[in-house]
Amino acid sequence: MNLLENNKNLFKDIFIGAVLFSYLSKAAREIYIYGVAHSIRSVFKGFSRRALLLLTSLPWTKKQIDDELNSALSDLDSKMVIRDPSLPTHHKLPTIGHDKHSVHHQLSSLANIPHSRWEDGRVSGAVYYGDSGDINDVIIEAFSRFSVSNPLHPDVFPGIRAMEAQVVSMVLNMYNAPQDAAGTTTSGGTESILLACLAYRNWSRQTQGVSHPEMVVPETAHAAFSKASFYFGITLRRVPVDPHTRKASLKHVKRAINGNTCMLVASAPNFPDGNVDDIVEMGALAKRYKVGLHGRVVLAYTHSNSHSSVDCCLGSFIMPFLQSAGFATTPFDFRVNGVTSISCDTHKYGFAPKGSSVIMYANKTWRSFQYYSQPDWTGGVYASPTLAGSRPGALIAGTWAVLTHVGVDGYVRSCGEIVRARQRIQRAIETDYQADLAVMGQPLGSVVAFTSVNPALNIYTVGDLLHEKGFSLNAVANPPALHIACTRPTVAAVDDILSSLRWAVDQAKSRTFGKEDEGSMVALYGVGSSTAIGPDLVDYLARGFLDTMYVVS
Repeated sequence: MNLLENNKNLFKDIFIGAVLFSYLSKAAREIYIYGVAHSIRSVFKGFSRRALLLLTSLPWTKKQIDDELNSALSDLDSKMVIRDPSLPTHHKLPTIGHDKHSVHHQLSSLANIPHSRWEDGRVSGAVYYGDSGDINDVIIEAFSRFSVSNPLHPDVFPGIRAMEAQVVSMVLNMYNAPQDAAGTTTSGGTESILLACLAYRNWSRQTQGVSHPEMVVPETAHAAFSKASFYFGITLRRVPVDPHTRKASLKHVKRAINGNTCMLVASAPNFPDGNVDDIVEMGALAKRYKVGLHGRVVLAYTHSNSHSSVDCCLGSFIMPFLQSAGFATTPFDFRVNGVTSISCDTHKYGFAPKGSSVIMYANKTWRSFQYYSQPDWTGGVYASPTLAGSRPGALIAGTWAVLTHVGVDGYVRSCGEIVRARQRIQRAIETDYQADLAVMGQPLGSVVAFTSVNPALNIYTVGDLLHEKGFSLNAVANPPALHIACTRPTVAAVDDILSSLRWAVDQAKSRTFGKEDEGSMVALYGVGSSTAIGPDLVDYLARGFLDTMYVVS
């Protein structure tokens, strides 16, 4: 009996010790990566969040918060959902189909709904080539010829198979890929990133025996990496960037690497402020610790060889042509030792139709880890190269048509025009707004971001005032800032942008803004940074926004 009791106590002690060891080792790792001060702040923030969530669950406070959130969602609904009886609205299939003339008329009505004037260069990103007749013509021609095609059936649509292979080959060549390099087209930058993460996760599980893979991601890397973490069960190790250069902190990247790391992430450039991480040094870390590299650029981590991967979705057809267009550049492509994958959005500065991107790998072995195959399905052998099964062949044909139509000379010319537009905006901010605004880092490509250095100037108020003038710039956070991704339409609108920015800054400094005067940018990002549960409230509003996308007027 005593022996049994002693064994029970022993097992109890072992269990408690194992739990304590697990918590202490996690705490020690957090402190090692982020430092004592940051770790203490994180713990305090976590406790504050739990306390506030408990407080907001009380009946009176819950009702007050629910009323505020529902009011915000109602306001969002009124702005997003157009309730115009003159516009076509279908809640169910029409009993008798409409003739093509009626359909054309309805399409015209929907196309002419008032919108942000991207045609006039007043929108950041979104539409990259503008209303270019020739490019639209070749896309329409490609769509009309291949509207029913599907690369899932290469024997039925051999032309689509050939065009997809050629699109991948052209982009691989543009990024100086090695002889054995490979890739696939995807539906956009997010899918390209997801597939890279999936490939490295599968590689680490299947060849290295890693059951809990991790990726090291700078805080400026695209949100698609967080999405991949959520979808695929990859632990996200988020590391800070240098506050001045806006490049990933190599010290923190190094500390975050461990035996479970399957990839490192970097950007060329990042979305928030357009700066390029130090790909060469990231590649050196990948080599030293035998990890892979991928990102906007990303470095992927391996245990046996030096590998890395670069996500250049936003850099797309700008970064590869900087040098030819006469601008400074930095190493970022497959010539960097250790780079194993790169993602490139053809539907951004490649001017291809929306829903087009390419994920590239240094060899076919890496690509195979993103594939899915089920050889014993009752419906026959099933295999697909990307997340989707059926894919629109018309998009592939449209991409092929645009790439072959524009060519190297056209992309060099566009790169020159777009980057010079960014430089003009950047120089104006640096010289004319020194007391109020500051450019973040030293961008190389098409994006410039600026923040407020005047404590009395709310940068989001500037953004809301610009919206009043018909401009749509991107709000970014941590720190609060605005960014503009210059496009072909931006080129002719630089003077308009700068004069409107001058007006918005002057108005933001001279006017007194009450609660009722807050624009959507101030309201949303103000909530997000106001308390420890701010992100929870913004998450609720963001999900409400997504619901609004599917409301029929």
